[in-house]
Amino acid sequence: MTPLDKPLRRELQVGADAFTLTIDPDGLKLVRKGKRNGIVLRWEELVSGDAALAKALQASLQAQ
Repeated sequence: MTPLDKPLRRELQVGADAFTLTIDPDGLKLVRKGKRNGIVLRWEELVSGDAALAKALQASLQAQ
């Protein structure tokens, strides 16, 4: 298996919108194409089950 030691970036389409997905040793980051801020999920949050809580918190902070 190849270790994840540097960021891996891929572009993807969700409906009509383009996003950039970055997977790195810290976690995942999903950002709308052309923007800087997006959703960040740390591996620890994902494994522990806190991912849904962290996502909801980030969404509420971005809405303000």
